[in-house]
Amino acid sequence: MKTVLIYFAAALAEIAGCFAFWAWFRLDKSVFWLAPGMLSLVAFAWLLALSPADQAGRAYAVYGGVYIVSSLLWLWGVEGHRPDQWDVVGAVICLVGAGIILWAPRSI
Repeated sequence: MKTVLIYFAAALAEIAGCFAFWAWFRLDKSVFWLAPGMLSLVAFAWLLALSPADQAGRAYAVYGGVYIVSSLLWLWGVEGHRPDQWDVVGAVICLVGAGIILWAPRSI
């Protein structure tokens, strides 16, 4: 469970950090949005480094699936646009793939 929380916390930190830039650049928010955005991106990198995956590339691959699900949750919760059935189907497929990558038995 700790691993799942790490990945979802990393996704929240990355999405929030990128959204801060989006808000400044696309929504005409204050430049001061960038400071917490940058701190959030630092938190993202730190959290992703806590992944139990043995290789960075595998950690990033797993993160990709979690990021997709988290992005759709952000779309719904923060931006107020409910994901459609195809968003959900695609996200489930990605999350299953991420789980296989992370927890599949590996030969040494």
